Amino acid sequence: MKGYKAYKKGMICRGFKFEEGKTYETDKVKVCESGFHLCTNPLDVLNYYDLWDSEFSEAEALGKIDRLKEDSKIATTKIKIGTKLSLTQFVEASVNFLLKVCKSKKTTSSGYRSKLASSGYRSKLASSGYRSKLASSGYWSQLASSGNESQLASSGNESQLASSGYWSQLASSGNRSQLASSGDESQLELNGQNSVGANIGINGKIKGKKGNWITLAEYDAEYKPICVKSAQIDGREIKEDTWYELHDGEFREVK
Repeated sequence: MKGYKAYKKGMICRGFKFEEGKTYETDKVKVCESGFHLCTNPLDVLNYYDLWDSEFSEAEALGKIDRLKEDSKIATTKIKIGTKLSLTQFVEASVNFLLKVCKSKKTTSSGYRSKLASSGYRSKLASSGYRSKLASSGYWSQLASSGNESQLASSGNESQLASSGYWSQLASSGNRSQLASSGDESQLELNGQNSVGANIGINGKIKGKKGNWITLAEYDAEYKPICVKSAQIDGREIKEDTWYELHDGEFREVK
């Protein structure tokens, strides 16, 4: 069973250091207690690891499996660690996964200017059409878009939003939410508490409330990444409710 795995820096999970391309095996398996863990839904790894300070990879369960009921987390007696993913690749994998899942449940759209909305808990919405609009008010919702100029908004706590389209806008007012964008010229807005946002596209902008964590990327004239930086909005060095971009390796207010 294929899935995704998150780690602390150095590919460390539960005190164990993993390596890309290697296989590991153990005798016992009980989800959250023993065995090797992964999630079939890439966004679910964010329930256990922060977006801004973690590493990600593909993974495959090859042994006995024990499942968690609340999300797609599983434990296995044997795991193969796949390709390590950059944050951009992780965002794209998340978007593609939700597009596939939602297509089977008819909660996806591939048409231009499409509109999807949900008020139920643990909802999943996905769109691949340009200028689409996705909105959710339910807790633990997951929204994803790959279309350019799309808009994603969530008011539910602990929601996860991901976008790979250019010129997209993501906004969340729910607490403990996580937003990620890899599309160029995109904007992320964090209005909830204890939330995390990462905008790693070219000319990305981000703003949020005090206490939230933000991440931006900077590129050179040839569009090669030269800096990725994270910071907590403290109200002093980084002001709340203020748009920031990354310039010369430093957060700079957008005038």
